[in-house]
Parts: sequence; structure tokens; C-alpha cells
Amino acid sequence: MSGVLQARLCGEPSMRTLEHPSPENFRLDTILSALADPIRRMIVCRLADGQHKQACLSFGLPVGKSTSTHHFRVLREAGLIEQRYQGTAILNSLRTADLESRFPGLLPAILASARRDSEPVV
Repeated sequence: MSGVLQARLCGEPSMRTLEHPSPENFRLDTILSALADPIRRMIVCRLADGQHKQACLSFGLPVGKSTSTHHFRVLREAGLIEQRYQGTAILNSLRTADLESRFPGLLPAILASARRDSEPVV
């Protein structure tokens, strides 16, 4: 009997999971492509600034729900974020250690550039 079926028969809640690439499967072109979009850079910056384990809807992105879902999926599939279910919400966290192990210095450089670009010009 499968573990999921056995869990349901025993009254345990089923665990929904989302697929994430392992760090050895991260590809630089995929990560850079994901970060080319300003909305996705905004998400990554917010997660890096301590808003980790945050539900998708709490970001208040200036896009519709389906577009927001797309942005989070692109970030997850590139390996930039981890998503996990907590009840009906999906919580997001930045995969800082995994990114640093695969591409040392890349994430801090991207974050510094994104923050510099978002500062008002005086």
C-alpha cells in the first residue's frame, strides 16, 4: 500500500508538496532569466529582507492572482525560492544557502544591484 494511501486510511492529513530543483541542477541562465523581471526581483528582495516564510498573497503585488502565481512558479522552478503548503496557504522562502553553494556571491550581487536600481535618483 502506498504511503499516501496508508496515511489517508490512518486519518493522517495528506501532505501536498511542490517540486523544487536540487542545487546541482540550478542553471545560471534560468536563474538570470527568472530575475530579469522586476516583479520577481521585488519578491526576491522582500524575502531577502527578512520577509521569509511569507504567503504569496501577502506580498500585495501589483498584478493579478494568476500572474502572481506564474511569477512564484518561475522563481521556484529556477531554484530561487522554496514553497511549501501550510494549510491552504503556500509559504515562500529564499534558498539563500543553496544558491550560495552553487553560485557563490551571485545572490548578494543581484540584491545589491536591485536595491540600487530601486533607489530614487536625486
